[in-house]
Amino acid sequence: MKPSSQQRLARAKFALPSFVTLLSIACGFGSIVISVDNAHVGAPSDYRLAAILLVLAGVFDALDGFVARATNTQSSFGVQLDSIADVMNFGCAPGLLLYCYGFAQMNEAHPTLVRMGGLACFIFVACGALRLARFNVMVGRTDPRYFVGMPITAGAACVASVVVAWPDPATTMAQCFAIMALMVAVGTLMVSTVRFPSSKHPRGKVMLALLAVCAVLLALLQTRFFVLFFLLYVCATLLLNIGWRMGWEGVARPKVYED
Repeated sequence: MKPSSQQRLARAKFALPSFVTLLSIACGFGSIVISVDNAHVGAPSDYRLAAILLVLAGVFDALDGFVARATNTQSSFGVQLDSIADVMNFGCAPGLLLYCYGFAQMNEAHPTLVRMGGLACFIFVACGALRLARFNVMVGRTDPRYFVGMPITAGAACVASVVVAWPDPATTMAQCFAIMALMVAVGTLMVSTVRFPSSKHPRGKVMLALLAVCAVLLALLQTRFFVLFFLLYVCATLLLNIGWRMGWEGVARPKVYED
């Protein structure tokens, strides 16, 4: 028997979140293609476009969950597809982008440095995959107001913001070592147990004030605002965790679950 129009509509509704996830994957794949094609050219505009596509992938990644909740079509299939998409979009794609951006132009002069850069970028990808696996098994076992370790989406945006701010590829050893340090540091934060505030944290007047300050800084600094934003985001989070260890109670601590 042929499915009725109501059944076809129900199937289409359940496919909608997955379609949005596929749009996210398309952006991540597009970023990879542009990074590879531009590796031996080094056009700054193409590297910036590849980084912007990662940001767009993050938008679709947030949107698929919103669509699933709005249409009441959450499913285990959608969860698995979203997790696979995150590995590619926010692990492999930014890792490859920073490898091409930071080391492709140095291949002939410093081949050993390029291999070291590849290892640093792999560490970022591996830490992102481990971060996602840990998140999947800890759902419902941690305080939803805080992430355990930096979210992989934030990690990808953090490294991509450097490309957006300074799209000219690295040409000196100092720049290459700085990119290596960035990839390893962000990867370490992703697999750490540092608590990062999530979007489920209560919003108040302080948050609204911070958003207003961010809007002003964005207008003034433009593309370099995002580097400053993530620098302050990481530093403030680290200071918050240090404050908790020292007994500060100004911000609510994460709840500890016995399981």
